[in-house]
Amino acid sequence: MSPNTLPAGALFLDAEALYKELLRGVQQLRLPDSQLVGITSGGAWLVERLQRDLNLPGKPGVISSAMHRDDFSQRGLSNSAQTQLPFDVNGAHIVILDDVLYTGRTLRAVINELFDYGRPASVKLAVLVDRGGRELPVQADFAAARVALAEQQSLSLARAEDGQFSFEVKEK
Repeated sequence: MSPNTLPAGALFLDAEALYKELLRGVQQLRLPDSQLVGITSGGAWLVERLQRDLNLPGKPGVISSAMHRDDFSQRGLSNSAQTQLPFDVNGAHIVILDDVLYTGRTLRAVINELFDYGRPASVKLAVLVDRGGRELPVQADFAAARVALAEQQSLSLARAEDGQFSFEVKEK
Protein backbone atom coordinates (compact mmCIF):
# COMPACT_ATOMS: atom_id res chain seq x y z
CA MET A 1 0.00 0.00 0.00
CA SER A 2 1.46 3.37 -0.97
CA PRO A 3 1.67 6.14 1.64
CA ASN A 4 -1.17 8.02 -0.10
CA THR A 5 -3.52 5.02 -0.18
CA LEU A 6 -5.82 4.53 2.79
CA PRO A 7 -7.83 1.39 3.53
CA ALA A 8 -11.62 1.60 3.15
CA GLY A 9 -13.16 3.47 6.08
CA ALA A 10 -9.82 5.00 7.10
CA LEU A 11 -9.78 8.47 8.56
CA PHE A 12 -7.94 11.21 6.69
CA LEU A 13 -7.77 14.64 8.26
CA ASP A 14 -5.94 17.47 6.51
CA ALA A 15 -4.21 19.08 9.48
CA GLU A 16 -3.08 22.10 7.45
CA ALA A 17 -6.64 22.83 6.26
CA LEU A 18 -7.90 22.44 9.83
CA TYR A 19 -5.17 24.80 11.03
CA LYS A 20 -6.54 27.47 8.67
CA GLU A 21 -10.00 26.95 10.21
CA LEU A 22 -8.50 27.15 13.69
CA LEU A 23 -6.78 30.42 12.77
CA ARG A 24 -10.15 31.84 11.67
CA GLY A 25 -11.84 30.57 14.85
CA VAL A 26 -9.19 32.01 17.16
CA GLN A 27 -9.49 35.39 15.43
CA GLN A 28 -13.20 35.35 16.31
CA LEU A 29 -12.68 34.14 19.89
CA ARG A 30 -9.93 36.44 21.02
CA LEU A 31 -10.31 39.88 22.43
CA PRO A 32 -7.72 42.58 21.62
CA ASP A 33 -5.86 41.81 24.87
CA SER A 34 -6.30 38.02 24.90
CA GLN A 35 -3.32 35.81 25.67
CA LEU A 36 -2.81 32.55 23.76
CA VAL A 37 -1.73 29.47 25.71
CA GLY A 38 -0.94 26.10 24.13
CA ILE A 39 -1.17 22.77 25.91
CA THR A 40 2.03 20.75 25.51
CA SER A 41 2.88 19.42 23.00
CA GLY A 42 0.40 19.71 20.10
CA GLY A 43 -1.23 22.83 21.50
CA ALA A 44 2.18 24.41 22.06
CA TRP A 45 3.02 23.87 18.38
CA LEU A 46 -0.30 25.40 17.37
CA VAL A 47 0.04 28.46 19.60
CA GLU A 48 3.59 29.12 18.39
CA ARG A 49 2.39 29.25 14.79
CA LEU A 50 -0.81 31.17 15.63
CA GLN A 51 1.18 33.83 17.50
CA ARG A 52 3.29 34.34 14.38
CA ASP A 53 0.39 34.17 11.87
CA LEU A 54 -1.69 36.65 13.91
CA ASN A 55 1.31 39.01 14.22
CA LEU A 56 0.97 39.10 18.00
CA PRO A 57 3.79 40.61 20.05
CA GLY A 58 5.74 38.66 22.64
CA LYS A 59 5.83 34.97 23.30
CA PRO A 60 2.76 32.78 23.70
CA GLY A 61 2.15 30.80 26.85
CA VAL A 62 2.72 27.07 27.14
CA ILE A 63 1.00 25.01 29.80
CA SER A 64 1.55 21.46 31.00
CA SER A 65 -1.06 19.18 32.51
CA ALA A 66 1.53 16.88 34.11
CA MET A 67 1.34 18.06 37.74
CA HIS A 68 -2.46 18.05 37.97
CA ARG A 69 -3.39 14.87 36.11
CA ASP A 70 -5.70 12.47 37.92
CA ASP A 71 -3.52 9.61 36.61
CA PHE A 72 -0.21 11.17 37.73
CA SER A 73 0.65 8.16 39.90
CA GLN A 74 0.47 5.93 36.81
CA ARG A 75 2.01 8.30 34.24
CA GLY A 76 4.53 10.28 36.25
CA LEU A 77 6.17 13.34 34.74
CA SER A 78 6.30 13.41 30.97
CA ASN A 79 9.17 14.76 28.92
CA SER A 80 6.98 17.55 27.59
CA ALA A 81 7.69 21.23 28.13
CA GLN A 82 7.07 22.86 31.47
CA THR A 83 4.51 25.60 31.99
CA GLN A 84 5.72 29.02 30.84
CA LEU A 85 3.28 31.91 31.10
CA PRO A 86 5.12 35.13 30.11
CA PHE A 87 2.27 37.38 31.27
CA ASP A 88 0.23 38.04 34.41
CA VAL A 89 -2.64 35.55 34.55
CA ASN A 90 -4.65 37.69 36.98
CA GLY A 91 -7.44 39.41 35.05
CA ALA A 92 -6.23 38.08 31.68
CA HIS A 93 -8.49 36.82 28.90
CA ILE A 94 -6.97 33.49 27.91
CA VAL A 95 -7.53 31.29 24.87
CA ILE A 96 -6.23 27.76 25.46
CA LEU A 97 -5.22 25.81 22.35
CA ASP A 98 -5.00 22.05 21.96
CA ASP A 99 -4.76 19.60 19.11
CA VAL A 100 -7.39 17.04 20.20
CA LEU A 101 -10.16 17.24 22.80
CA TYR A 102 -11.31 13.82 23.99
CA THR A 103 -12.22 12.97 27.60
CA GLY A 104 -11.66 16.45 29.05
CA ARG A 105 -9.20 15.22 31.69
CA THR A 106 -6.20 17.05 30.21
CA LEU A 107 -8.20 20.28 30.08
CA ARG A 108 -9.26 19.86 33.74
CA ALA A 109 -5.61 19.45 34.73
CA VAL A 110 -4.56 22.46 32.63
CA ILE A 111 -7.19 24.70 34.22
CA ASN A 112 -5.95 23.66 37.66
CA GLU A 113 -2.40 24.51 36.56
CA LEU A 114 -3.54 27.85 35.16
CA PHE A 115 -5.20 28.82 38.45
CA ASP A 116 -1.93 28.05 40.27
CA TYR A 117 -0.62 31.15 38.43
CA GLY A 118 -3.58 33.46 39.13
CA ARG A 119 -7.23 34.13 38.43
CA PRO A 120 -7.96 34.88 34.76
CA ALA A 121 -10.91 37.06 33.73
CA SER A 122 -12.00 34.42 31.21
CA VAL A 123 -10.80 31.17 29.66
CA LYS A 124 -11.84 29.90 26.23
CA LEU A 125 -10.81 26.71 24.45
CA ALA A 126 -10.04 26.21 20.75
CA VAL A 127 -9.05 22.81 19.32
CA LEU A 128 -8.21 21.37 15.94
CA VAL A 129 -10.31 18.25 16.54
CA ASP A 130 -13.07 17.39 18.99
CA ARG A 131 -13.43 13.62 19.00
CA GLY A 132 -16.24 13.40 21.56
CA GLY A 133 -16.02 10.76 24.30
CA ARG A 134 -16.20 13.21 27.17
CA GLU A 135 -15.78 11.96 30.73
CA LEU A 136 -16.03 15.47 32.18
CA PRO A 137 -18.47 18.28 31.33
CA VAL A 138 -16.22 20.41 29.13
CA GLN A 139 -16.53 21.58 25.56
CA ALA A 140 -14.52 23.65 23.11
CA ASP A 141 -15.61 27.16 22.25
CA PHE A 142 -14.25 26.44 18.78
CA ALA A 143 -13.39 23.14 17.09
CA ALA A 144 -12.10 23.08 13.50
CA ALA A 145 -13.50 19.52 13.10
CA ARG A 146 -15.51 16.93 14.99
CA VAL A 147 -14.74 13.28 14.35
CA ALA A 148 -15.63 9.92 15.85
CA LEU A 149 -12.89 7.37 16.48
CA ALA A 150 -13.00 3.95 18.08
CA GLU A 151 -12.14 4.00 21.78
CA GLN A 152 -8.99 1.95 21.14
CA GLN A 153 -7.65 4.57 18.71
CA SER A 154 -5.72 7.69 19.57
CA LEU A 155 -5.33 10.79 17.45
CA SER A 156 -2.41 13.17 17.80
CA LEU A 157 -0.86 16.05 15.94
CA ALA A 158 2.56 15.62 14.35
CA ARG A 159 4.85 18.38 13.16
CA ALA A 160 7.40 17.95 10.40
CA GLU A 161 10.79 19.66 10.40
CA ASP A 162 9.40 22.31 8.02
CA GLY A 163 6.60 23.09 10.53
CA GLN A 164 3.81 21.44 8.52
CA PHE A 165 1.15 19.64 10.56
CA SER A 166 -0.31 16.18 10.04
CA PHE A 167 -2.27 13.73 12.18
CA GLU A 168 -1.30 10.30 13.44
CA VAL A 169 -3.97 7.72 14.24
CA LYS A 170 -2.70 4.85 16.39
CA GLU A 171 -4.21 1.77 17.95
CA LYS A 172 -3.84 1.73 21.75
